[in-house]
Amino acid sequence: MCGISGFLDPGLAGDDAGVRGLARRMAQTLAHRGPDGSGEYADPAVGLGLGHRRLAIIELGETGAQPMVSRCGRLALTYNGELYNYRALRRELEEAGGPHLPWRGDSDTEVLLAACQRWGVRGALERAVGMFAFALWDSQQRKLTLARDRMGEKPLYYGRAGNAFVFASELKALRVHPGFEAALDMESLALFLRHQYVPAPRCIYRDAHKLPPGCLLSVGVGGGLPEPEAYWSLAGMALRAMEDPFLGSADEAGDRLEGLLREVVAGQRVSDVPLGVLLSGGVDSALVTALMQAQSARPVRSFTIGFSDRNFDESADAARVAAHLGTAHTTLTATPEDALGLVESLPEVYDEPFSDASQLPTCLVSRLTREHVTVCLTGDGGDEVFAGYNRHVSGPALWARCGRLPVPVRRGVASALRWLSPEGYDALFRAAGRAAPRLGRVRTPGLKVHKLADALPARDREDLYWRLVSTWPDPSGVLSGHGRGLEGRIRLEPPKLKDFVRFMQYADSAIYLPGVLQKVDRATMAASLESRAPYLDHRVVELAWRLPVSMLVAGGRGKGILRRVLEKHVPRHLVDRPKAGFDVPLARWLRGPLKGWASELLAPDRLRRQGLFDADAVARQWAEHQSGRRENQSRLWALLMFQAWSDRWLPKE
Repeated sequence: MCGISGFLDPGLAGDDAGVRGLARRMAQTLAHRGPDGSGEYADPAVGLGLGHRRLAIIELGETGAQPMVSRCGRLALTYNGELYNYRALRRELEEAGGPHLPWRGDSDTEVLLAACQRWGVRGALERAVGMFAFALWDSQQRKLTLARDRMGEKPLYYGRAGNAFVFASELKALRVHPGFEAALDMESLALFLRHQYVPAPRCIYRDAHKLPPGCLLSVGVGGGLPEPEAYWSLAGMALRAMEDPFLGSADEAGDRLEGLLREVVAGQRVSDVPLGVLLSGGVDSALVTALMQAQSARPVRSFTIGFSDRNFDESADAARVAAHLGTAHTTLTATPEDALGLVESLPEVYDEPFSDASQLPTCLVSRLTREHVTVCLTGDGGDEVFAGYNRHVSGPALWARCGRLPVPVRRGVASALRWLSPEGYDALFRAAGRAAPRLGRVRTPGLKVHKLADALPARDREDLYWRLVSTWPDPSGVLSGHGRGLEGRIRLEPPKLKDFVRFMQYADSAIYLPGVLQKVDRATMAASLESRAPYLDHRVVELAWRLPVSMLVAGGRGKGILRRVLEKHVPRHLVDRPKAGFDVPLARWLRGPLKGWASELLAPDRLRRQGLFDADAVARQWAEHQSGRRENQSRLWALLMFQAWSDRWLPKE
């Protein structure tokens, strides 16, 4: 993986030194994404500059360096990602022949460039299997084309900087262009408060956008800002898959999925540098680890992060899975001080506001893993693709039981549930656990009961989903000024999905998953570590949508088909436990070691001067949390991450 950036600036036409200098400075901001090399390409006649920072994974020599220019000199490519089927495409291109031959080396970059030359950008994208974001300059047509992988694993921002068109892997590179205006977009702020990140195509800055997954965009010299074009869409794929359902038995489905995952994992194990796997001990990562180990003659290197707080530590579970599979396992121990020490650096890592607090352990495990390997496979995407979140089970059950009750009745029940504080529910469940051990094993019961209270007044199933996944269900309630009235809700246009699980599966992949991918990309790339996600191979996603819901959610649990496959490799008792997130004790930290830092960022006088947030509403949230009446840590963390980001990146008035 790498960092890419560039621009098409008519104001620099004819200035070779100016174009190259700006391309170099933009790319330099992405050095963490590519510490192994740098390069730039210029077409000064039109003010075109491409920049690249390289993390060498395949073909470590200079023949894999970028930006890469075609043999004929017409095309120039700057590319971030991995093309997992590049060897198959290479053979196909060899059989077809053409001006790209003979090969200069063995890089996937050269194969992608040749594929674009032979089949055109869209033809290359339709054949590509991988994760990527790239920019291709056609000097003959004087056209710059951007493209992004189907599931959006690799980021790509673009926008206007005065009269120039700019693009980059991260926003910090766009800001280097002197014409870029870092003006806050209020609708994007509302979206961030709801979703913990800013969903595509929007961006926290008014003049920038995210290229949506599965899209390409072409811009010419002197042209306006065009609309992205989809070469693949989640909605279209889901519709086609459901029109061609898998008709076999559950055993046959498991065999089909296992065979496909074996093929995907084999493709993602290709690397010229040390490779490992992140193992949490849960279903998703355990299956990836099992399939990797089954294909390796040597013990696979597996990594888990452990915490001294046993309520948030799953390292022992992971170690048991690793011992069963025979991996070379390392537990990377972190203290609360390690996590707390990262807080002030988060705005640099996440140069667009991001507030899923699991960013902290993700950054930690990325840094520690990078001390041992350069590439790691992960279980990311398993929950979204195979319906593995608790809401995929509880959501339909909740709506079936409560949906027929009048909304006023449900509001009354919600108020009654909030009568006891989260800490009170935690104590109640602990006491009940002495008589009913199952209740004692429930994680954070108070938080779950209060989340249920927030969800109960839902108007319909879609509203219920948004209440279950939203950090701030009503962002307008905490925004002031121009932010009042902004819902911060993405308008989904899913195919007609009568089944509630299917709707959530679609919404999670379209809205929730991109936030997970943003978290992982920034955390791993900040450590110069490449992460790969087998469950996000588009062929795996397509198979998951062909399966009936009964194979995904069964027996009161999600990911049924993954569990079926995993049981061939790992005994059920090693992974059969309540689902746990990648959490830190944030609620306690905001009442303890982070209280002073947070109080300063959320000080009422500061908020009033800033003019973005309702200071009284924020003060109520803070007071409720400090008293223990409510667990508002997720909402407060969103505000805190924005405030810390604002201090680092917004112009001072």
